[in-house]
This record gives sequence, structure tokens and C-alpha cells, in this order.
Amino acid sequence: MPLSADTKSYVEWIKWPYKRLAGFTRVKNDDIVVFNFPEGDTVLLRYQSDSYYLYMRRIASGYEGQERMTGKPLQPFEHYMGMARRNVLANNEITVRPVDKRDNYIKRCIAIPGDTLRIVNTQVYVNGAPQQQYPNIQFRYRIQIDGSRINTRTLEKLDIYKDDVRDLGYGRFEIPLIAANAEELKKIGNVRSVEKRMNPQGVYDSEVFPHDERYPWNIDNFGPLWIPKKGVTVKIDVTNISIYERIITAYEGNKLNIQNGEIYINDVLTDSYTFKMDYYWMMGDNRHDSLDSRFWGFVPEDHIVGAPRLVWLSLNKEKNFPFNIRLGRMLRAAGR
Repeated sequence: MPLSADTKSYVEWIKWPYKRLAGFTRVKNDDIVVFNFPEGDTVLLRYQSDSYYLYMRRIASGYEGQERMTGKPLQPFEHYMGMARRNVLANNEITVRPVDKRDNYIKRCIAIPGDTLRIVNTQVYVNGAPQQQYPNIQFRYRIQIDGSRINTRTLEKLDIYKDDVRDLGYGRFEIPLIAANAEELKKIGNVRSVEKRMNPQGVYDSEVFPHDERYPWNIDNFGPLWIPKKGVTVKIDVTNISIYERIITAYEGNKLNIQNGEIYINDVLTDSYTFKMDYYWMMGDNRHDSLDSRFWGFVPEDHIVGAPRLVWLSLNKEKNFPFNIRLGRMLRAAGR
């Protein structure tokens, strides 16, 4: 509620069973989609815009890094997650939100149920075919110039915010760019090189789904990963349970335990699971600065809200009113 950090704007004693109204269309590959943030079930009241789970993983990585520096034998990552969980719970107020009260996100649907996704050197492939190259897709580029400063007027013409420019020193900068603007920068006299930033294959990023060293993936090289489809049964074991654990527990409401390398769902020993819902894979067009499925995994069908139709307001965050209103972007159809 306004003027309160911890008062909910809704009551929980009125609850309706889950029911979706019939839509006008189904989600298709490359659609722009509005959905409830999947990791928004648990929220840190002091940091409501952050992912609670990503925050925890970063603290756990810090604990692991401390032990690595001191030369201590490393424990399984879940050990450090337990330390992080105790730290967070002791020092933060936490709330839990139902699906329809979580933040709305808007991303591009890269893969739909039954698809197989892979990312190779930033290029997305779905079922083996490369994703269409939309002109507004951005990546971070490393820029080397002669001198120590980039002409701010040049950046403004390319619609680049000063806050987005990371100064690496010695005439080196990192800037998010669409491909066309990267080519424009190459034409400037004092620009010596423009190279896309790239996380190499095989380099494991613990913040990237499924947060399991068995899958040494990162945001630029990821997969292959199959997108779960309603009614399909998959084999599960300790080597792939990290991919499906959140689906089984948080999204489909089951109890999951792993004992002596064996998996129990609702206290029943099992080696397979049948999905109750369809799932989707969402990614932002700003590929190096987007909190999306590469970090938190699948989006369940019951989190889908709809499709955006209109951009009603667009602002330049570096200018004051009324000069911050970008008239050229207002009242335009949302989408491709």
C-alpha cells in the first residue's frame, strides 16, 4: 500500500480457484508476451525489484568464493545456499505473493512447449533453426577508441544513454548496441574496434539456469534444453532433477525429496514425471542486460497475462520534462 513497505494491497482470505478465460490466440514463437514474474513468489521487502532467488545465489557464491580463497575444501553449492538462506532470513523481512500479485514482465517468447532451445555464441536456435534477427535486439559491445572520451552527441544520435556506457579505462568502453548502431560506430574516425562481448562455451555461470555445474552454461552459450509440454512424461534422476525441480514443487505443487540418490515425489519413489502444464521460454531483446528465462527457467502457462498492444509513453531518463518525452516512440504498436 502507499506509504508502507510491508502492507499488502490485497487480502488472502478471498481466494478463487485457478481458471483461465479463453484467449483470442495462443502464444507463438517470437511473440511479445506479458507474464507474472515466475520467481516473484518470494520477495525481499527491502529489495522488491530484485529476484529473491538470484540474491540468495549471489550470497552463496560469495561464501563459496571465501572458502576457495582460504584454501578450504569446497562443499556442494547447496551447503552455501543454506548459509545464504539463514543469512537472508535473519536480516530481511520476506513476503510471499500469489501468482496474480507478482510483478508483470514483458519479454519475447523464444520457445514454446515441445521446442528444443540452444544458444551458440549469442545466436539462438529453436529446433535447430536460427532465430530471426530482429533489428532491436541488443548486445553489449567492447569499444576501443583513440583518446579517452566518446563524443556524447554521437551517442545521443544513436539513442544510447550515458548511464549505459561503462568506462573500462584506457579508451575502452562497453555499450549495449543494436547491430546497426555497432556498424555506425565503426565508421567514426577515432574508433579503433567494435567487438561483441562473448561468454565462451563451457564456462559455467552459477546464476544461469539450472544453477547446476553438470550444465556448464552461460547467457551466450546455453543448452540444448527441451521446453516441457503438458501431458508429456520425462525420465528424471539426480543428473537432471535441477531442470525440473521448480516445476515439480513450486509450479505444480508436489513434495520432492532426494534420498541416497533416489527421487521421491509425494513420498513415492519415482524415476519419471508427467507435466500438468505447458511451459514457455522468455528472453529480453536486450540480451546482455535482461533478467529472463536464462536465469530463472521456464514460465508456466498460468503465469501468462497476455500480449501488449500499444506503447503509450516513452521517456528519455537523462532529460527533464517535457524534453524527456520521446514523441517518435509514443502510441506505437507493441511487438516486432
